[in-house]
Amino acid sequence: MDTATLAGPLEARLSAVRAAGFSHVVLNASEIASHPGGEQAAAAAVRASGLHVCGVQVLRDFEGLSGHLHDYKVDVAKAMLRMCRAVGSELLVAWSSTSNHASGDAAALVRDLRKLATLALPLGIRIGYEALSWGRHVDAYPKAAQLVDEADRANLGLVLDSFHVLAARTALDELDYVDSRKIFLVQLSDFLWHEARSAEERGEAGRHARVFPGEGVHSAELADFIRRLDEMGYRGDYSFEVFNDDYLQLPPATVAGRALKSAKWAIDHVSRRSLPLRRPDARRAT
Repeated sequence: MDTATLAGPLEARLSAVRAAGFSHVVLNASEIASHPGGEQAAAAAVRASGLHVCGVQVLRDFEGLSGHLHDYKVDVAKAMLRMCRAVGSELLVAWSSTSNHASGDAAALVRDLRKLATLALPLGIRIGYEALSWGRHVDAYPKAAQLVDEADRANLGLVLDSFHVLAARTALDELDYVDSRKIFLVQLSDFLWHEARSAEERGEAGRHARVFPGEGVHSAELADFIRRLDEMGYRGDYSFEVFNDDYLQLPPATVAGRALKSAKWAIDHVSRRSLPLRRPDARRAT
């Protein structure tokens, strides 16, 4: 469960996630930074929840910059890496750049991703690079996978987000060329219309109108996406990343309950014992 899907204070979000039966959580950096008690109080709340943090997001617009813009983003990255360490996360998610100032030169992008991975290495943190479907130069996972492969760092991998795959209509056959060991996290969500015809539409839907798997209009494609990941050997974490303005107006427990129904939908439609979605605490989930 991604806490960005829920409204309310961090403690209330964590409590709702745990009460719904989930054992893992993805945190948003802004929730940690804005905690009234500061970063250490946020970290204490996470530890008290008993939830395992499988990722923190999100580092934006890092790659492809130069000069003072690059230096600025390096400082931001260092601070976010320290934040990951504080809350016990071994993964920092980095979105592909949307900046008009970013170069699309492949060598520059590879260089910056390699540098980010190097910064994370002493802290024992991995970098998960995610292609936004409205990214300026990298807007689909095949391109992101190519850059990660060229950067060639053990702690640099991919974050795959089903929304971006569906919204950009990226062929699932491209997964055949991705090493499952380089996938560090898979984020799941759907949306309510059949296609988003422009980067602007994808951005609007992706930031404000996602729904849980099983609630949208791409259920068949989403089920196929998860099956393919399982068949190619992916055994990492799955997270519900559902940015939805309506959900932010509902009690966290209500939204977490919808997430639990979605987990059951995935279990019913993707019948594979190896899927992590099959592992909630049964006593909590009933």
